[in-house]
Amino acid sequence: MSDVAQPVRIGVIGAGAFTRQRHIPKLREITGVEILAVCNRTPETVRQVAREFSIPHAYTDWRQVIARPDLDAILVGTPPYLHHQATLAALAAGKHVLCEGRMATSLREAREMLQQAQASGLKTMLVRTSFCLKGQRFIKRLLEEGYVGRVRQVFGHWLVPSYANSSAPLHWRQDARVSGAINPLFLSPFWEVFRPWFGDASRVLAHSATFARQRPQGEGGPLAPVEVPDAVNVVAEMESGAVVTMLLSGVALFGQNRVEIYGDQGTLVYSVRTDEVLGARLGDEALRVLLIPPELEETWQVEADFVRLVRGELPEGRPTFADGVKYTEFTEAALLSAHEGRWVTLPLP
Repeated sequence: MSDVAQPVRIGVIGAGAFTRQRHIPKLREITGVEILAVCNRTPETVRQVAREFSIPHAYTDWRQVIARPDLDAILVGTPPYLHHQATLAALAAGKHVLCEGRMATSLREAREMLQQAQASGLKTMLVRTSFCLKGQRFIKRLLEEGYVGRVRQVFGHWLVPSYANSSAPLHWRQDARVSGAINPLFLSPFWEVFRPWFGDASRVLAHSATFARQRPQGEGGPLAPVEVPDAVNVVAEMESGAVVTMLLSGVALFGQNRVEIYGDQGTLVYSVRTDEVLGARLGDEALRVLLIPPELEETWQVEADFVRLVRGELPEGRPTFADGVKYTEFTEAALLSAHEGRWVTLPLP
């Protein structure tokens, strides 16, 4: 086997803060990877990114990136509104795709992306969430070994102050045209973590609330409607019989993000801020710290995993487009429930 890494030439569509801080630097660390082109919405920002990372070609039209014949793969790092269109175009051009984790703005779009990916034979992968990243495998191992026994109830708390100031300008995540109406707060990443732990849901019931119904478009700009809720509460009845409750708020001052898992034999609590795992079983007097074994600690490997996937060194990405369809289906069902005030059965037609 040759020691020379297979070259992988990548084009980047969307160079926002996370792409600049995480994706591009991580890709540049990988032997044999070249970032040949980058696209952002304005000439000023894309020129700045190209200079900072020595990327030779800069565009404001994402189609020009995909049209380049010298690229093997595309990173779709934009907000969700462009994921579907850019992914289908990249696949049609014969390029592998790494797409941000909130896969699409509708289940229809997500299913089309999966269908085209499967038909193309190309490699596709979603950016995984960093939520509970360090302890994901440890929690899964504890659950599989029966630490809590049969899971009865789960509570997920995502309580942040992002939208607490009612007079602050509209954030792009509050604009359904940009983020997608089915992508409120942390609902999709929550389900990305919970599904491998607890399986699929059989039905969901949700409630949403918007406390500031209008916000200015930019500092001093005209008022625009807030189309994505400030808070979402979801109850999911699982196929296993467990009940999962997710409490998500963007207006919670001094909130604490955590996951609580209650079974008939014990309890697990995961602190999102500290990655600390607490546990106790029947007969124990109180919760105690459970140290995450080093061999089970997860670290951020998204870019390296995608390159390995393209090179044929991984059988499939993590998470896959098929996983993304499941996340999208759950979020669409939850928002449908919130809008119509009823239980929604899964899977959706």
